[in-house]
Amino acid sequence: MPTVHDLIIQIKSPSVEDIALISKAYSFAEEAHRNQWRSTGEPYFIHIFETAKTLAELGMGAITISAGLLHDSIEDVNISPEVIEKEFGSEVRFLVEGVTKLGKLHYSGAERYTENLRKLFVAMSKDVRVLIIKLSDRLQNMQTIGSLPVEKRNRIALETLEIFAPLAYRLGIRKINRELEDLAFPFVFPEDYIRVKSLLKVKHIETSHHLEKFHKTVKRELAREGIIEIQTGYRFKGLFSLRRKLIRKNWDIDKIYDISALRIVVPTISDCYRVLGVIHSVWRPLPGRIKDYIAFPKPDNYRGVHTTIFTGDGSIIEMQIRTEEMHKKTEYGMHFEYKEKSNSSKVNFSKILWVKKFFPSFVLRNKDVKNIEDPTDKVVPTWIRELGEYNKEAKGNQSLVDELKADFFGDRVFVFTPKGDVIDLPKGANSIDFAYSVHSELGNKLSGSKINGKLTSIDTELENGDIVEIISRPNSHPTQKWYDLAKTALAKKQIRTALGTEHKYLEPSQHN
Repeated sequence: MPTVHDLIIQIKSPSVEDIALISKAYSFAEEAHRNQWRSTGEPYFIHIFETAKTLAELGMGAITISAGLLHDSIEDVNISPEVIEKEFGSEVRFLVEGVTKLGKLHYSGAERYTENLRKLFVAMSKDVRVLIIKLSDRLQNMQTIGSLPVEKRNRIALETLEIFAPLAYRLGIRKINRELEDLAFPFVFPEDYIRVKSLLKVKHIETSHHLEKFHKTVKRELAREGIIEIQTGYRFKGLFSLRRKLIRKNWDIDKIYDISALRIVVPTISDCYRVLGVIHSVWRPLPGRIKDYIAFPKPDNYRGVHTTIFTGDGSIIEMQIRTEEMHKKTEYGMHFEYKEKSNSSKVNFSKILWVKKFFPSFVLRNKDVKNIEDPTDKVVPTWIRELGEYNKEAKGNQSLVDELKADFFGDRVFVFTPKGDVIDLPKGANSIDFAYSVHSELGNKLSGSKINGKLTSIDTELENGDIVEIISRPNSHPTQKWYDLAKTALAKKQIRTALGTEHKYLEPSQHN
C-alpha cells in the first residue's frame, strides 16, 4: 500500500503547510475509501493515490493535490461538501465539487454530446485545475479499463479519445495525451489497432537496432566538438498518433520518418543550436524538415529544434534537441509552478511567473467563483475562458455548439503575425478568422489580407506556417457574407455582435 511519503517525495520543495495539508487529505481519503474495492480487486484507494501522484508529477500545488485525494469523496462515499470545506478550506471544496459535477456528465459520442460538452467547457472556464484533476483521474481509470463490462468500457474509451485526450493535448500535457490515446485505441478501433501493431512490430525491431548504433555515433561526434554535457534517449511515436499518419500516407509505413526519434537534451538554448550545427556538419538534413520551435514555439508552448537527416547508410532519422526545462514542459505541459497557502482557504498566487513566461495569453479570473476569500488564484487559458463564455450563449443552440466542437477538436494550423506571434486556428480557417483571433477591432476593420507577402482573398484557406498581414480601413465593417465565410466560433460571435445580432443565430445567406 502506498504511503503519504511516496506522494510527498514527488513534490518539489514542499513547505511544512503543504505537507500538513496533503497528509491530512491522505489520511481522510484512506479512511473514507477503506471498504471500497475496484473491479480489478484492488483497494479503491490505490486509484485515489495514483490520481494525486499524477497531479504531483505535473507540478500542481498542495491544494490541488489534496483535492485529487478527495475527488471521489462526495460522489462515492457521501462526504458532504460542508465537511470538506470545514476540514480543508473552500478552495479544496470548490475543486472537489467541480470534479464531481464533471463526473456526472454521461457521454454518448461527440455527435450527441451537446449539453454535456457545454457544461464541460463552462466548468473548465471557471478553474482549469478542475480539468487537470479530471484528466489525472481519467488516466488512472483508463489503466484498468479492461476489467469493466464491454459496453461501459467502450463508452469510456470513446469519450477519452474524443474529448479528454484532445483536452490534454491542447493544454500541452503530452505525456497524458499520448497515454490516454494509446489506452483507448484498442477499444475504439480494434481492427486498426491490430493493423498498426503488426506494421510497427517489424519496423520497431529494425529501428531500435539502428537507433542504438547511430546514437553512439552522434555522441562521439558531439564529444569531438566538446559537447559532452548531454542526455540522450529515444522516442517512439504513440500507436494512435501513428494511426493518424498512416491514414494520411495510405498505410505506407515507409513514408513516415518520425516513427522514432533520437532525443538530445542539453543545458542551454545556445547548446541546442551548437548540437544542430554539429549534426548538420556531419549528416545532410532533409529539405523542409528543419523546424525551429525554440524561435517559434507552438501555441501549446512546445519548444525544441527538430531536424531529419540522412544517416548515410540508407536510413532517415528524426532528431529532437531541447533543454532539460523544455523537455519537462513537453511532458508535463502547463507545469504549475506556484506556492499555495495550504493552511487556510486563502491562496496567494501573486508570484505565478510561469503565466507570463510560458502562457502570455493567460488571464486572471475572479468573477466566476463565489465563497472563496482570495479569488485572484483563478488562472485560466484564454481559449478555455472563451469556450466557457461561448457555451453560455450556446445553451440550447445546436448549431453554435457544433461550431465549437469543430473548432476545438478538429485539426489545427499554426500561422504567424508579421511580428512572429503564433496564432492557433482550426484547419480551414481564413483571414477573417485570423483577424478576429488577433483582436475584435482588427476583425471589424478588415478590408484585405496578405499571405506570405502576397495580396489574397480574405476567404483563402490558411496553411501551416503562413505569415498573415491584415489590411484594415476605418470605414470597413462586418457583413453577412463575412459571417458565411468565417469558420471559427470566435469570428462568428464577434460578427454577430457587430451586426447587432448577439442573441440570434444567423442562418447562412444565399450568397457565398
